[in-house]
Amino acid sequence: MRLMAIDLACVRGGRTLYDDLSFSLTEGDAILVVGPNGSGKTSLLRQVAGLLPLDAGSVAFEGGESVSEAAHFVGHLSACKDALTVGENLAFWRDLYGRPRHSVEGALEILRLSALKDLPGRVLSAGQKRRLALSRLVAVERPLWLLDEPDAALDSEGRATLIGLINEHRARGGIAIIASHGTLDIAPSREISLISDAKDVAA
Repeated sequence: MRLMAIDLACVRGGRTLYDDLSFSLTEGDAILVVGPNGSGKTSLLRQVAGLLPLDAGSVAFEGGESVSEAAHFVGHLSACKDALTVGENLAFWRDLYGRPRHSVEGALEILRLSALKDLPGRVLSAGQKRRLALSRLVAVERPLWLLDEPDAALDSEGRATLIGLINEHRARGGIAIIASHGTLDIAPSREISLISDAKDVAA
């Protein structure tokens, strides 16, 4: 399995955040994307996920597997429905994505959410909502993880759990692209540093 990103470009609001950006990843690889706010970290992950159009270039798996169907995207928002319980929230995503790996109960236990299973999403703290979002990673089998500041709002124990999940995913042959300010203690295969001095398209 190899993910190929070739000559990517992103233009937002008439300004080029990056262009001619290329990289490839194979089983067990992880790329750490770093840079200040507004440099394009989130845009890059969204482009790889197929949630934001490419202004140039291409992203594809060798062999033709759909990137969007192979990827977990965990963004800034935790996508937690306030009216649903913790268990119902995770069950929704597990049924939507297919390819289940762990049961709802098993995934919640791994993320230390078992005791909260029957509570509505609206009562969760920011850190608990983040762990609920991360529980999708273990509930459903997908080889590509796209994680945007995944440790946001996590305490030290939650951060350690996250690092363990990433390491396990890579050991099983998974691929990860992680946008971070550098707070995660992982050993990336490569680091991409984006800058904030975006260029006008007309320049």
